[in-house]
Amino acid sequence: MTNQEIYELMAHFGRSGLQGLKLSQGDFSIELQKAVSAPAAVPAAPAVPAPPAAPEAARKEGPAITAPLVGTFYAAPAPEQPPFVAPGDRVEKGQTVCLLEAMKTMIEVPAPCACVIDEVLKANGELAAFGEALMRYTPC
Repeated sequence: MTNQEIYELMAHFGRSGLQGLKLSQGDFSIELQKAVSAPAAVPAAPAVPAPPAAPEAARKEGPAITAPLVGTFYAAPAPEQPPFVAPGDRVEKGQTVCLLEAMKTMIEVPAPCACVIDEVLKANGELAAFGEALMRYTPC
């Protein structure tokens, strides 16, 4: 299985009503489980201040960087470090704009093109669904 197929499987599993899934193909095997009860301890999200959220009516329409999988959104590489990007920043194609954590694995989310970040739509530590808009941008 390719990484993209694994991410899609994880996303579909996250949205499903299933509690567990085990898949084997040749020498490859993956097992996914959902917690049945509330977790005893939730790890603290990095303490990076989130940009102020704009009211829904004031949010711009336009192209968006979307979540490639279900995961927890992180704006910075570590709690004590600044965010990857902020509104108004110019980024190059492939530059990391945020991280998504899925199954204790950090996934870098790249900019799809050279662009200017207009707004960050997710708060630090917030859950992102597959395909959900994380940031709006204007292509350069």
